Amino acid sequence: MSNSQQKTGAGSEQRTVQQEQDQRDAAKPKAEENKQPAQTGTHAFPAPPLPEQHLEKPGLEQQLQLKPQFMAPDYCGSGKLAGMAAVITGGDSGIGRAVAVLYAREGADVALVYLADEQEDAAETKKYIEAEGQRCILIPGDVRDPAFCRHAIDEVLRAFGKIDILVNNAAFQEHADSLEDLSEERFDLTMKTNIYGYFHMAKAALPHMQRGSSILNTGSVVGLRGSKKLLDYSTTKGAIHAFTMSLASNLLEKGIRVNAVAPGPVWTPLNPADQSPDKIKEFGSQTDMHRPAQPEEISPAFVFLAAPSCASYITGIVLPITGSVGE
Repeated sequence: MSNSQQKTGAGSEQRTVQQEQDQRDAAKPKAEENKQPAQTGTHAFPAPPLPEQHLEKPGLEQQLQLKPQFMAPDYCGSGKLAGMAAVITGGDSGIGRAVAVLYAREGADVALVYLADEQEDAAETKKYIEAEGQRCILIPGDVRDPAFCRHAIDEVLRAFGKIDILVNNAAFQEHADSLEDLSEERFDLTMKTNIYGYFHMAKAALPHMQRGSSILNTGSVVGLRGSKKLLDYSTTKGAIHAFTMSLASNLLEKGIRVNAVAPGPVWTPLNPADQSPDKIKEFGSQTDMHRPAQPEEISPAFVFLAAPSCASYITGIVLPITGSVGE
């Protein structure tokens, strides 16, 4: 058989398959894309439309009409962090609160670092930690200030005598339509909160960490793919991912692991304190799951990465939890 005959035969087969599929497609009624939220857990989580609410910064969890789910009622502790001491920046609410509760459930004492404006949220989080049977101390202040970060670590050492886990989680986010809208002062605020704060806290804590300790950084999906209206915030999250991998290499010989979690949209005070009420209504709808995560869907990853019994062979990773396939 000649090449032309082979090509004609293959082309004929392809056209036959195409025609058959075209007929099937034409016979199907046109259906709108299914945008029902995916519920893959043991219970249903909230989905858009969400309450049309705008919070004054820094954003208080107590003021949210739809309260974030952070208690993880189906999560059973098993002593993975027993006897450890953890420090969580931005620990008063959102992801930080959810992580604090699970760390306590796993046997760790917890120090919460937060802005003084967030005192009421922090006091509420402390109650949940103590209800899990662990100690908690509150340390209000600004992680942009290296002197405060050193003070915070000193307070932790006084209270708990050691530091086993540092979770860098404090963040500032405010959207901007264009680069021209970003002043140098505003860019500095985002950089110094989101990446300088991680640097200051890690530097203050490191001399007191031992083999088996770990540092966890909260990154973001926008640090992986960017976001056209979160220019400065995305930049800091990309920097956090690079900082994580670089510091992991730097500390490996000391036996200290460094990892990051990169969430997609999560229902915390951060986002209603950024977006307008009409936009927050659809928050998370663009993910494959068509809904935002709740903090309790993110916090178990922080347990896994912090626990030597689970992740002793894992360092320098950025773990995406985005609600979308392949991200």
